[in-house]
Amino acid sequence: MSRVVDDVAAAVNHLFGFPETMEKLVFHSRSNPEANENKGVGSSPVDILDSPKEYIFYMDVPGLSKSDIQVTVEDEKTLVIRSNGKRKREDGEEEGCKYIRLERRVPQKVLRKFRLPENANASAVTAKCEHGVLTLVVEKLPPPPKSKTVEVAIS
Repeated sequence: MSRVVDDVAAAVNHLFGFPETMEKLVFHSRSNPEANENKGVGSSPVDILDSPKEYIFYMDVPGLSKSDIQVTVEDEKTLVIRSNGKRKREDGEEEGCKYIRLERRVPQKVLRKFRLPENANASAVTAKCEHGVLTLVVEKLPPPPKSKTVEVAIS
């Protein structure tokens, strides 16, 4: 099964031309021993944008407020997004009010983990939740200085 996942990852990588860092972000779970801990937890889709200065994560979280969501960085390189999945139902203002139909689903518990690339600054993560969309911004570290080549004259 793991070979099939690896083959699919390689095909998608080739098709879309993902650099290695994006592969680590997108296909993190195939080698993640904690994948079983996510069973029974809603897997909310996430869009990841790789810009020149930062990685930006977009996740739809309908019905959840910012206080319902917890974002942490574990082990310096694992971005973790959690929620308890509970939504408060609005009560009627007058006594005797009751729901006659409940169609909106209660949000599922969310647990997503992303292994950040080496150039991600784990101490510079910002998050905002507006209009049902959680946006996380992870700054990139500046590239390491290029080593100078000094030509030495041979006597």
